[in-house]
Amino acid sequence: MSKNKEGSKAFAALQNVGKTFMLPIALLPVAGLFLGIGASFTGASFIKMYHLEAILGPGTFLNRLLTIFNDCGSVIFNNLGLLFAVSVALGLAKSEKGVAALSALVGYFMMYATMTSAIVNFGELERLKKIGGLLTNMLGFTNTMNTGVFGGIFIGLICVWLHNKYYKIKFPDAISFFGGTHFSPIAGALAGIVGGFIMAFLWPYIAMGIAGLGTLIGKSGYFGTFFYAYVYRALIPFGLHHVFYLPFWQTAVGGTVTIAGKSIVGAQNIVFAQMAAGQKISWEAARYFAFEFPVMIGGFPAAALAMYHCAKKNKRKDVKGLLLSSSLTSILTGITEPLEFTILFASPFLFWGIHCVLFAFSAVFVSLLKIGVGFTFSGGLLDMILYGVLPGQARTNWLGLIPLILFYFALYYFVFKFAILKFNLKTPGREDDEEEAVLHTKQDYVDEKNANGESTDSIPAMIVDGLGGKDNISTFEACATRLRVGVNNSDIVKKNLLKSTGAVGTVVHGKGVQVIYGTKVSTIGPEVEDYLGIEG
Repeated sequence: MSKNKEGSKAFAALQNVGKTFMLPIALLPVAGLFLGIGASFTGASFIKMYHLEAILGPGTFLNRLLTIFNDCGSVIFNNLGLLFAVSVALGLAKSEKGVAALSALVGYFMMYATMTSAIVNFGELERLKKIGGLLTNMLGFTNTMNTGVFGGIFIGLICVWLHNKYYKIKFPDAISFFGGTHFSPIAGALAGIVGGFIMAFLWPYIAMGIAGLGTLIGKSGYFGTFFYAYVYRALIPFGLHHVFYLPFWQTAVGGTVTIAGKSIVGAQNIVFAQMAAGQKISWEAARYFAFEFPVMIGGFPAAALAMYHCAKKNKRKDVKGLLLSSSLTSILTGITEPLEFTILFASPFLFWGIHCVLFAFSAVFVSLLKIGVGFTFSGGLLDMILYGVLPGQARTNWLGLIPLILFYFALYYFVFKFAILKFNLKTPGREDDEEEAVLHTKQDYVDEKNANGESTDSIPAMIVDGLGGKDNISTFEACATRLRVGVNNSDIVKKNLLKSTGAVGTVVHGKGVQVIYGTKVSTIGPEVEDYLGIEG
């Protein structure tokens, strides 16, 4: 029993940390858009291919304007560690979130100032130069080390822990000015100094260990690629996939290369640095992304088509709109949770035993074809055009995705149709008739509550009721596609009621609840926050 409780606490802690990653990650599509457009349209090969020297050539107005876009996108990718430090503190602070974010900002700069100075003053500079690949220039510091998002998360966690512990601290009257929230940035600065000393001597070993892990995965060949993609997708229902993929995307686990004289770590950073520099995109780095395109554009729409054809004839009209809109969302943006959680709730084996396996094989196929297409958020058609088509076939080998997309369309359709019919899975349109009213009719619930004198004239009220009421909610956060909620008692969560509000699924693990709505959560989240009286 105690092990289960410990597991639930660990899960909740990882979920809380993971949700803070979504703040800077949500910024990446915009930054990537600037970088993709800026780098692609100013690339020498693109200009020469389409004979656009007079319009986009060096020195033209458009070239200068697009170069600004390129620089604006690059600054985000070059400073993700700082953004993660602030995001972690902002997301995990119990109160006075703005002060916590400022504390992390101060701590981050103090950490780099201390680390850079310690490298010089304690004789580490020459030793680190001999190792090679560790020293770089960033944030105005020369001969420092890029700790990436790990450094940002490290100092952010320390600063928010100090903030939550001491933001109400009281001092004697003579120094009372430094108490309360005024103490948080001071504590953050001190944490940065200590953290900087630690990083100056410890980070080289951590960096070499991380690089070694990346090398091990690289040497594992297609098995390592398969393993990465399978675990990445298998963690989607738990909301922990951010914790898993982030080291590959943003640290030396995903590789280290030198581009334009700078050491670049992390697969995503490598891809976009190569794009900005007009270089050929490394398929070794892009393999952590490109495998999503065949499934997002081909696989999921085919799975939806299979569900439609397997639905009862009298219900096909009802599910057609849902499956069509979800398919278009998957194709265009790569956001798949409505379809993906439908698969999960129809059959865990269909999700983990079939879908995740097919997903992982896609990673093997794109590696075999050496496809170098990256993305910022998810592998939809828009990202494929921006980061595959526009940079050009010579740099990305994007044409290799076309047969894979067609193959995965056929593969998902026939495999899903067979599994649904063979095992009689309850995919949309195959539910028992008596279940339909309970699961999909809102009016029955409203009538029942109104008969008892309770007001339920809004979706937010129904969602809160489905979560056990206001008193049962301890924490609430709207993520990219789901509501992440901490509850006091998970036994009183009403999954059927939450489904009647439009949720495609509800995951309960210990005291952590995730209610999945897909892209419409961006409007549902604020409405529920207003209903709960949560200030932004």
